[in-house]
Amino acid sequence: MSVAEPRRIVLFRHAKADWPPVPDHERPLAERGRKDAAEAGRRLADTGVPFDLTLCSTSTRTRETWKLAAHEFPHRPKTVYEERIYDASPGELIALLNETPDEVRNLLLIGHNPGVQGLAEILAGAAEDDARARMSRRGFPAAAFAGLTFDAPWKSLEPGVATLVDYWAPAD
Repeated sequence: MSVAEPRRIVLFRHAKADWPPVPDHERPLAERGRKDAAEAGRRLADTGVPFDLTLCSTSTRTRETWKLAAHEFPHRPKTVYEERIYDASPGELIALLNETPDEVRNLLLIGHNPGVQGLAEILAGAAEDDARARMSRRGFPAAAFAGLTFDAPWKSLEPGVATLVDYWAPAD
């Protein structure tokens, strides 16, 4: 079943975290991460995609990444902090995305590696321009994001159904 307009999902890895002596879930962003999160937010805002929903991991570093990135958006989308994103596999992330309401057209997911990178690779059955080559070359460093489109309901999201249309990572 196709949809009239392609759906868009952007998979956004949290920005660079610091390593203080706290549990992993509570690690805050490093100074570089704060800078990169804001830059990623500007890049996402520049795409012009009107996000309907943001699903963000509950970890400190993902929440801080989203707060800094969202500040760059003209309109902040509804945000749901979802603990299932933390330490999720690509399959677990697909199961979560399959629950997305049909009225959501454009979704931003902020999470962690290796799940976010694995999900981008698994979903992308095709790619535009050199997006796949750039993602393969750079990997998925902190604050990177990949944009994908697909023409089906969220419950039909599965490996290979999406097209990788955008990829960005901060400069080294």
